[in-house]
Amino acid sequence: MRILLLDLDSLSPDHLGCYGYHRNTSPNIDNIAGQGVRFENYYTSDAPCSPSRAALMSGRFGITNGIVGHGGTAGDMRHEGITRGFQDKLAKESLPALLRSAGLNTVLFSPFGERHSQWTFYAGFSEIHNTGNRGMESAEEVTPGVLRWMEQNAAEDNWFLYVNYWDPHTPYRAPADFGNPFAGDPLPEWITEEVLERHKQKVGPHSARDINMYDNKTNPSYPRHPGEIMDMEGMRRMIDGYDCGIRYMDEHLGRLFGELERHGVLDDLVIIITADHGENMGQLGIYGEHGTADQGTCHIPMIVRWPGVTSPHVDKGLHYHLDLAPTLAELLGQPAASGWDGQSYAPALTQGAECGREYLVVSQCAHVCQRSVRFDEWIYIRTYHDGYHLFPEEMLYNLRDDPFEQQDVAADHLRTRKDAVYYLNQWHDERMKKMPFATDPLWTVMKEGGPFHAKGHLEAYIERLRESERAHAVEELISRHPYEVKNSK
Repeated sequence: MRILLLDLDSLSPDHLGCYGYHRNTSPNIDNIAGQGVRFENYYTSDAPCSPSRAALMSGRFGITNGIVGHGGTAGDMRHEGITRGFQDKLAKESLPALLRSAGLNTVLFSPFGERHSQWTFYAGFSEIHNTGNRGMESAEEVTPGVLRWMEQNAAEDNWFLYVNYWDPHTPYRAPADFGNPFAGDPLPEWITEEVLERHKQKVGPHSARDINMYDNKTNPSYPRHPGEIMDMEGMRRMIDGYDCGIRYMDEHLGRLFGELERHGVLDDLVIIITADHGENMGQLGIYGEHGTADQGTCHIPMIVRWPGVTSPHVDKGLHYHLDLAPTLAELLGQPAASGWDGQSYAPALTQGAECGREYLVVSQCAHVCQRSVRFDEWIYIRTYHDGYHLFPEEMLYNLRDDPFEQQDVAADHLRTRKDAVYYLNQWHDERMKKMPFATDPLWTVMKEGGPFHAKGHLEAYIERLRESERAHAVEELISRHPYEVKNSK
């Protein structure tokens, strides 16, 4: 048994050929997708990267494991306290620990534990390779080490290799000599000049005027990454930069597949391709960011090719990424851990059976504080702290008619909003009843001053808005966040 898991940071399914994208960004990924199961409605339970990987590796929602943000109390996994034994639960319940108990040598190539001081991420790995640049790696810094490992170990049996690439993550960093294979390709057809003009009036981090989060500054080290989008040429630079990052990474994945083929192990290799979160490329008017609990951020790719188990097809059920651990446990004949929140979708892999959930609840507390409900064709977004985007408390998008979240229809669908709130309350009540903790970490974030990436930025950002012809938003921002502004009037 050999398993390769590719964790491709910030990779949006909307920009992959196998998910219908019109550009040839991902030929190697597409090839694997054509041989296995492609999941259309797969979501991270908690975004962005640190909460997402904590949920994946622990098998528990952020509300349970405690990591829902990037700083403060929400940046650390909850202590087990008086019930902790000689080892903590992750020693046996983490995703790598599950695979190690099944007899696999568990190997990691990633800088992630160091990037976020999330040392629990390493639990269960027997062999750890820190790629060394805290998430600023380009593929050419990751691939050589992985190829060396494959040269020495690929032909061995019983290994699980987890490889983490970062090229789709901001700032877009494909080397200059890679060129731009998309220079002659049209932009996504839904992104029109009319859409851009509307987005230019939007406020908030990573809006069209503030790609650098709270301003339009650029870094000469990353010439593909713009500071703002003022016209369609600027839009092309933004989209092309992201797509080049995907294609550059995909070519490196091709090198890994080629090496595995050279060692004669590719044909029977289990390959899992996924991401920690997606990347907003215009969804909600946000660009180059993954800071909301919406479709753009929380919808992720999932492709599983398991020779002898899967046959090529598309699964349309609703699934969380933390469902992976119980799925692998079932397929490997291992017991599911009592502490996991996930449920197995093994029948989707072995039989092509529909086994998705009725609804999902996805969360974000690092850039905003939001919880959202994904059900039927809808995503309902409830905002507790807007991260200075001036989001309304409730938003509702019909993803069948509006997959890029441009038209909030909350005002027209009271009944649907009520259904979503029922689902949200049901999910929350179930979580609070099952876990031994009395505190919802979303509210800890709120009481500690709001999401980590919003704290301390409002006054300077208000000046930026005044300088960039968006002063109309200042009064409302001050009204919503009076305790965060001292001398703004």
